[in-house]
Amino acid sequence: MKRVVVIGGGAAGLMAAVIAGREGAKVTLLEKMNYVGKKMGITGKGRCNITNACDMSEFIKNTPGNGKFLYGAYERFTNEDLLQLLHDAGLETKVERGGRVFPASDSALDVRNTFMKLMKHYGVDVHLEEPVKKILVDDGTVTGVVTDKETYHADAVVIATGGKSYPATGSTGDGYVLASQVGHMITDIRPSLVPIVTEESWVKDLMGLSLRNVELSVIAKNKVQATMFGEMMFTHFGITGPIVLSLSHTVGKLMRKKNIGTIGLDINLKPALSPETLDKRLQKDFDLYSKKQLINGMKDLLPSRLIPLIIELAGIDPQKPINQISKEERQQIGYMLQHMPLTVKGLRPVEEAIVTAGGISLKEFNPKTMESKLVKGLYGAGEVLDIDAFTGGYNLQAAFSTGYVAAMHITHPEAF
Repeated sequence: MKRVVVIGGGAAGLMAAVIAGREGAKVTLLEKMNYVGKKMGITGKGRCNITNACDMSEFIKNTPGNGKFLYGAYERFTNEDLLQLLHDAGLETKVERGGRVFPASDSALDVRNTFMKLMKHYGVDVHLEEPVKKILVDDGTVTGVVTDKETYHADAVVIATGGKSYPATGSTGDGYVLASQVGHMITDIRPSLVPIVTEESWVKDLMGLSLRNVELSVIAKNKVQATMFGEMMFTHFGITGPIVLSLSHTVGKLMRKKNIGTIGLDINLKPALSPETLDKRLQKDFDLYSKKQLINGMKDLLPSRLIPLIIELAGIDPQKPINQISKEERQQIGYMLQHMPLTVKGLRPVEEAIVTAGGISLKEFNPKTMESKLVKGLYGAGEVLDIDAFTGGYNLQAAFSTGYVAAMHITHPEAF
């Protein structure tokens, strides 16, 4: 019977432990926190966005951080395979907007409990509050791990410690230290899926204001670098929300380039309308409120907190009577509604990121098996590897699929 040690009880570690146990291995899971699945519990605002219902090819497209590395893992373990496993274990799921899959109960706790049940069923030995200090290697082959409490001998070890984001959940970069101790290279660790900090001080005045169905673009070198449609929100330091988090990957990439200059953001508050249609809409509103001042004539078009700002950005006196607004001024307002500008100051720190970009270098791992090319019997799975995806269930699926492949290769190497 193969002895397997899984380091980390997040999505990748839980899957690796369950599958290795199911396939007949003697599995020990070592988790440094006081319970498993802590970070999984905060995904999808505490509801756990398990995966996405889209085609597997879409998963690669939605994984800007080395998505192609996942081809092999996704061939072996798809979103349908994951849901089958969870459904068979009694977890009911539902699909929401954008293909996002959640537990039917809306509770991440139920996902965690399902994995706890499966681990118990397959005899996985779970050790909580026991961080791993060292991976033991002899003559290029893994032989076990050392914790503060004891030494565990193993035929295979899976590093599934997560990244460096949300340290309160246990993701403090331990896996990078363990991997580098045995010779692995760690690429630049940085935030991905993180709020964006802006130069403009007026964002504070809009703090808490949510915008739906808007388009956000990243501008650099006078060119649109990326665009996303959906929801965003203003904060005391800048902007956040689903489309902001997804675009932070592009912003981070641009920030690392030399001579990129200023990185700008462009908010289109009315993306469904052409400039001509928007101008007609403005004319209609201005006709309706022709006797009012400009500040009081745009209430049908915008949230009240945005109105003074748009007028200010358009350079028009807010007290000016609407019937005195020139065609040029009206068009300037229309332009600002579709090109509300922001300037990037930076990104929030990696500790606030949903996902960590960077990690253990993929050049040193076999994408078909998740086994290290440097140390026989050592595997990597999940966010500890240099992989990162957009929001929508893509990161968790990557963790589940890589954990599954590692466990299957440990228990059935002949099938690969």
